[in-house]
Amino acid sequence: MLGLGRQIFTTRSSPMLLTKIVQKPATTSISMNLAAKFMNLNLVINQKSVQARAFSQTSIRLNQTLQPRRTKHKKAQKGRVPVRTGGSTKGNYIAFGEYGIRLKIGARLPAKVLTACYTAIRRKLKPIKGSKIWLRVFPDIPVTTKGLEVRMGKGKGAFDYWACRVPKDKILFEIGGGGLSPEIAREAFRIVSHKLPVKSEFVIKTEETSQPKVFPPTTIPFQHAK
Repeated sequence: MLGLGRQIFTTRSSPMLLTKIVQKPATTSISMNLAAKFMNLNLVINQKSVQARAFSQTSIRLNQTLQPRRTKHKKAQKGRVPVRTGGSTKGNYIAFGEYGIRLKIGARLPAKVLTACYTAIRRKLKPIKGSKIWLRVFPDIPVTTKGLEVRMGKGKGAFDYWACRVPKDKILFEIGGGGLSPEIAREAFRIVSHKLPVKSEFVIKTEETSQPKVFPPTTIPFQHAK
């Protein structure tokens, strides 16, 4: 703290320089002008540092990938990609858009893969006004990793990234609106298919692929052997 008259300013300068100013009060106009310039310079530097710090925090926050706001547990078991043996068709139909991309093999997709796919679709649909993108899955499973050649024990590894388990034949993305043509949609999903680790297919909304009003039974009825 530096006191000059009735005004108090805060500075981040070295304590040696502050001690000299306090021990030798300004008695002439020249020393007062130097002290005023010194204080103005420190205030400007402090304001610039605060603005730069806020801008850096904003840029980091906006560059984050998909992740849940809060979770009940910090870590989770590895689990497996679900195999629908009971005949469930949840998420296999187009419900919002006009075109979609469907996975032919179940996989666990990291959040950065979904973010890369979304960025590619958005870049392709940017010239089309009124176009929309729907994400049908969300990465809410925490994945942990350990370093190479680490001995067994010592607890579970540290958190690494978020992921989601996508079963076979599930719709991953949907697009539509703005008079989107099938050629542009197919090209957008072709770029997305190169970013996915498994095979996928392009789906157009029809009577067979659109979501039905009444879903079929999720269990196969039991039949007695003849």
